[in-house]
Amino acid sequence: MKKIKAIVAIMLGFSLLVVTSVQADENLIRESINKAMPAFKIDSIQPSEMKGLYEVLSGAKIYYVSSNGQYLFQDDHLIDIKARKDLTEPKLVNIRVKKLKDMGEDQMIIFKPKESKYTVSIFTDIDCGYCRKLHKEMDQYLAEGITVQYMFYPRAGKGSSAYKKAVSVWCADDRNAALTKAKNGATLEPKDCDHPIDKHMELATDFEVRGTPMIVTENGTVLPGYVPASRLAKVLANH
Repeated sequence: MKKIKAIVAIMLGFSLLVVTSVQADENLIRESINKAMPAFKIDSIQPSEMKGLYEVLSGAKIYYVSSNGQYLFQDDHLIDIKARKDLTEPKLVNIRVKKLKDMGEDQMIIFKPKESKYTVSIFTDIDCGYCRKLHKEMDQYLAEGITVQYMFYPRAGKGSSAYKKAVSVWCADDRNAALTKAKNGATLEPKDCDHPIDKHMELATDFEVRGTPMIVTENGTVLPGYVPASRLAKVLANH
C-alpha cells in the first residue's frame, strides 16, 4: 500500500511539473507575441503534437510558435518574433535569382528600353485582365528604364485556351508583336513548335505563383499583382 501511495505521489508530482512547465511556456509565448505584435489576437495556446512547438489559435488560423516564444511559423516561413524578421525570405530570394538565371533570357520574351536601369521578370497569363492592363502600359515601363522579361503562367493549366495562345505567341515569327496582339484580344494563327511554356509553369509552381501578373525583381523579391510603372520604378530604385 505504501508503494502504491508513493507511485501515485510521484505521478501527481510529475503531472504538476508538466502542467507548470506548459503554463510557463504559454505565458512566455503570450508575452513575446503581445510585446512584438500587440495587434495580434490570441484566442488560445496549447501544446502541439511536436515537442517544443505550441499551437496558437488566432481567429480561424493556427500558428506554430516555439516554446521559448521566439519563433513563429507562418505560410512556410520562419519568423523571429522578437526581431520581427522573416528568416526564410532572404534564402528564398537567392534561390529565385539562381532559378531565373538558370532559365535564361533566351527562354523569355523580353521588352527592352533604349537605356535599361532595372530588370523584372513577370509571370503572365494572356487572358488575365491585370496582365493586359500592365502590357498596355509597356511604353510607360520602358520610359522608366525597366526591362520586362515575360514568362507564361496560364492559370487554367496545360492544354487550356490561354496555354495554346502562349504556345502560338512563342512560335510566332515576331514573339513581341504576337504577344501584344494576343494581349489586345486579337486571334492569332495557331502554331506549334518547341517551346518553354511548360518550364515557365514549373518555375511558377516553384515560386508559388498564385495569381498573375507576378513580378520578380533582380534581387529575387516578389511583387504580387499589377504595379504601375512609376511606382515600380520607385520600388526598384530602393532595392
